[in-house]
Amino acid sequence: MPVPHIRHWKPLAMTAAAVLVGITVPAAADATTTAPTPPAASAGGYDDTYYKDALGKTGPELKSALHTIISEQTKLSYDQVWDALKVTDEDPANSSNVILLYTGRSQSKDSNGGDPDQWNREHTWAKSHGDFGTATGPGTDIHHLRPTDVSVNSTRGNKDFDNGGTEVGEAPGNYTDADSFEPRDAVKGDVARMILYMAVRYDGEDGFADLEPNDKVDNGSAPAIGRLSVLKQWSDEDPPDAFEKNRNQAIYDQYQHNRNPFVDHPEWVGAIW
Repeated sequence: MPVPHIRHWKPLAMTAAAVLVGITVPAAADATTTAPTPPAASAGGYDDTYYKDALGKTGPELKSALHTIISEQTKLSYDQVWDALKVTDEDPANSSNVILLYTGRSQSKDSNGGDPDQWNREHTWAKSHGDFGTATGPGTDIHHLRPTDVSVNSTRGNKDFDNGGTEVGEAPGNYTDADSFEPRDAVKGDVARMILYMAVRYDGEDGFADLEPNDKVDNGSAPAIGRLSVLKQWSDEDPPDAFEKNRNQAIYDQYQHNRNPFVDHPEWVGAIW
């Protein structure tokens, strides 16, 4: 068995922001439920509208306030997720393609399915960690669903997130071992913020498990994913870029009408955990 290769953090090259500014998205498919019309953004963003009840809070009070805010959402069916991801993850340099999360590859929107080199719907918070499957709710929440290469998705499986392992041959820059997966540097923060969104959004209501991060790996089917200390590090070292911000906006405007608060306020990660 090869000796695991423990990686050192490499500074993130922030080269894509200028390219990604100005992305436009087409109209979304109909959703299964209807949410209130989102408030218009003020000059200062969403703090005096969407997040006004969370401001000034920390710890459990902040988490509770954000849960109440982001739980007001339109829910998609699992079939609708296909079309939504073709908008939220569109390649800004080629509107016919999506960008795959782990490989970073630009691939035709129409090349989705189950063949090894097609793309499918990755549940960043693995379905088995809480046993929610593809049920409408956590199983279809596009804040944590991303296009990924089918075989790389299989390699990640339901592993927790942590540093280290052996490089994934089909996805250079990603590493894995028996109980964890480390994504490429450019999306480490994205992964962390998606996981922490899920922990705030799903707290045991709606008939689903209370999802929580912990500082372990090999969590199995428990409604938990780790490693929290590493996720916090990733969020700090890979702040939201233009692609991630555009994705958050598209989900809010076009689909679920709720936001990932850690994309808008990454400092809230440390304020809660």
